Amino acid sequence: MSTSDVSIGFLGAGKMGGALAKGFLAAGLVDPSKLCASDVNSGARDAFAKETGGKAYETNGEVVDNARVIFLSIKPDQVGDVLTGIKDKITPDHLVVSICAGVTLATLEGKLNAGAKIVRVMPNTPALVGAGASGFAPGKACAPADGELVAKLLSSCGVAFAVKESLLDAVTGVSGSGPAYGFMVIEAMSDGGVAAGLPRDVAIKLAAQTMLGAAKMVLETGKHPGELKDMVTSPGGTTIEAVHELEKAGVRAAFINCVRAAADKSKKLG
Repeated sequence: MSTSDVSIGFLGAGKMGGALAKGFLAAGLVDPSKLCASDVNSGARDAFAKETGGKAYETNGEVVDNARVIFLSIKPDQVGDVLTGIKDKITPDHLVVSICAGVTLATLEGKLNAGAKIVRVMPNTPALVGAGASGFAPGKACAPADGELVAKLLSSCGVAFAVKESLLDAVTGVSGSGPAYGFMVIEAMSDGGVAAGLPRDVAIKLAAQTMLGAAKMVLETGKHPGELKDMVTSPGGTTIEAVHELEKAGVRAAFINCVRAAADKSKKLG
């Protein structure tokens, strides 16, 4: 099915759901008239309607009645109650896409009637600017076309990789939570720039553009990050001094540990 023929609904109109909705719109994959969401928070409903042009409903049932692809974008501890409330409305024509961290396909399938088509996804917020990174795993009732549809939607907002469900916790640790790590790096670098005498606005833009440029070099050259790092660290130069300080501070280990901690937390949520 073409994405232009698909109606999309969000159960939960928070930041992640809103980011995906805006990404789909920006890519021209869905018309605002085929977009809707529900949320217990009236402010979230109003914001969704204003920012996307889609409809905002008070109940989840109204979203299920008006959309074919249902994004479950709520907190993990709300999943049971929400799915119980809509399970009798879910038909073979529906595709449920969960972006709830740590909630397994088995848990999701156990809350819906047999044969429900479910895809578990771990996206991230840069989808809002078309630079998202997502991993997804289709459930046992899904046809190949269902996975292809989800891949097309997610790819409109960045990159998307089909992975084994067992790897989605690792995806959470790397890319799901990863934007926060990047923001902290940019903030810390800009603080250093201010300490060295730069105006705050200049320091932030330099730091952010540097991280963007470094990421583009990794993606576009295909070279290992270590090789690219070595290209910058000339003998006896400023960069190797800076890298030495990062190593002394345990930055590399801290990043490895933070990814593992997020992945472990994702497992516990399930």
